[in-house]
Amino acid sequence: MRQRSIDRGASVGLQEAHRRPDAASIRAQASPIGRLDDRSLRPNWRRWAIELVLAIVPVLSAFPCLAAEPAAGAAPRPNIVVILSDDMGYSDLGCYGGEIATPNLDALAQGGLRFTQFYNTARCCPTRASLLTGLYPHQAGVGHMMDDKQLPGYTGNLNTSCRTIPEVLRTAGYRSYAVGKWHVTRHTAPDGPKDNWPLQRGFDRYYGTIHGAGSFFDPSSLVRDNTMISPYADPEYRPAVYYYTDAIAEHAVRFIADHARQHADKPFFMYVAFTTAHWPMHALPEDIAKYRGKYDAGYAAIRQARFEKAARLGVIDPAQGLSPGAESWEAVADRRWEAAGMEVYAAMVDRMDQGIGRIVAELKRTGRFDDTLIFYLQDNGACAEPMGRSGKKEHPNIERPAQPTLPPMKPEEFAAAGSVPRQTRDGFPVRMGSKVMPGPADTYVAYGRGWANVSNTPFREYKHWVHEGGIATPLIAHWPRGIAARGELRAQPGHVIDLAATCRELAGAAYPADATPLEGRSLLPAFENKPIEREALYWEHEGNRAVRVGDWKLVAKHGKPWELYDLSRDRTESNNLVAKFPDRAAQMAALYEAYARRALVEDWQKVQGRKPQ
Repeated sequence: MRQRSIDRGASVGLQEAHRRPDAASIRAQASPIGRLDDRSLRPNWRRWAIELVLAIVPVLSAFPCLAAEPAAGAAPRPNIVVILSDDMGYSDLGCYGGEIATPNLDALAQGGLRFTQFYNTARCCPTRASLLTGLYPHQAGVGHMMDDKQLPGYTGNLNTSCRTIPEVLRTAGYRSYAVGKWHVTRHTAPDGPKDNWPLQRGFDRYYGTIHGAGSFFDPSSLVRDNTMISPYADPEYRPAVYYYTDAIAEHAVRFIADHARQHADKPFFMYVAFTTAHWPMHALPEDIAKYRGKYDAGYAAIRQARFEKAARLGVIDPAQGLSPGAESWEAVADRRWEAAGMEVYAAMVDRMDQGIGRIVAELKRTGRFDDTLIFYLQDNGACAEPMGRSGKKEHPNIERPAQPTLPPMKPEEFAAAGSVPRQTRDGFPVRMGSKVMPGPADTYVAYGRGWANVSNTPFREYKHWVHEGGIATPLIAHWPRGIAARGELRAQPGHVIDLAATCRELAGAAYPADATPLEGRSLLPAFENKPIEREALYWEHEGNRAVRVGDWKLVAKHGKPWELYDLSRDRTESNNLVAKFPDRAAQMAALYEAYARRALVEDWQKVQGRKPQ
């Protein structure tokens, strides 16, 4: 759809002079010398001013001392907010087919765009590395998890060859803020090293956790700016009940308010990384109550309802069918316990959406909503890991004790390092297993494969794997003054690597010549419903590998042969065409091998054989 013009005539008054251009205008203005058509010769001082600024910004970027302090109100560039959630499936949001209440995300979708073929990298930290740098994860040093395999693509740490979005945007006068899960460095101790903590990678403020998972009621590795803190000895944030999702949203709101008060003349970039809905299934009682009994019908009924709703919304093609179910509800021994896992999961997503609503409200209160591009996406497909579904010695499968059995923790003490705490602050043991109803702080349970299969409706597989269930994510893009379309869908294939390229183009920032070149492509053409030109998209995680060229996808699990699918007819990856089109498969396999060589991908057997350092 054609974007609305920013030239609405002189009658709009002086306030129009402060409005920012839409996506089409920004792309055209990137090369103003080539735009001397009749329209560019009109006596429009606003358009000339915008072109001049966008032409000068890349030049100023080469001189940080000049670019860092743009004149007040001079930069016709949007604020950018990237919201990333954790371990959620394609169909969980209401606007993608789910029954969970997500009115704030649904409203952003209705006021903007939903992408139906967008991708992540199948795992938490590799996706974060790709999002922040615009590279494939191995190129940024995070080809697997947070341990150093002594291989360039597997250091468990962002390398010095990549540049993060805030490092690039800083040269164009942006300030940057991060809240939530970081998970791109193996250094999580209070004293560091901190060279890959957020403030050392371009952000001006930070509140969140350095490592990848933990209690929502007592997160470990919690950091404010550069200092590790205890949530129970923090003079700056003292809620009646500490819940990490609320804390993330609250600090995003505070950073927006502080920016409006202290740096109103500058645009900003904000990265909001919720841990919703990563295990453990932790939620507040009032949110859980909303979903009591909602999932008693079991996996198949909920999955079918999601399939039908997603089809009505247009985010899937119903003619392609539904992949096979993973588990049988009839075989579940304790259906109340099993349904409770999904009830708490839904409550977690609901609470995150409430927090997003608060962020949107603060953007509106500060007068920045219309000038802010908001992205929402997810870091991998839903998680089928069995974490906490059976007890063990340190985390017994027992009913909650009547009294604490462990010494209480002092407020200033840090939660135990790592993902799983042994106890709560008041001395109750953290429990796992089928006697443990999920939700409270003294529980640590995942919702399991059956519900992960529901979350990933209609696709197959999960987090870790690079079939569609592991890598397909919603992408919502909302920008009132830059995207003219309202409530439309975009079917152009895109990837998390594209966000950095999009941010760089919108900011008019120069990308440094000494950094690894960006792999991603700008999404601005897709905003106008134009193609995103690229050769292919690639994936590798734990030996699971894939390449997509146009509508064709070649994919394989570790140690298994290639499979070939025509995604225009088969995104559920049900009809393997590798035997029918061997030449196409061979050509795509050659593309993948060339990618693997240049992108620092190693054979998974070799990686597994390396002892972490």
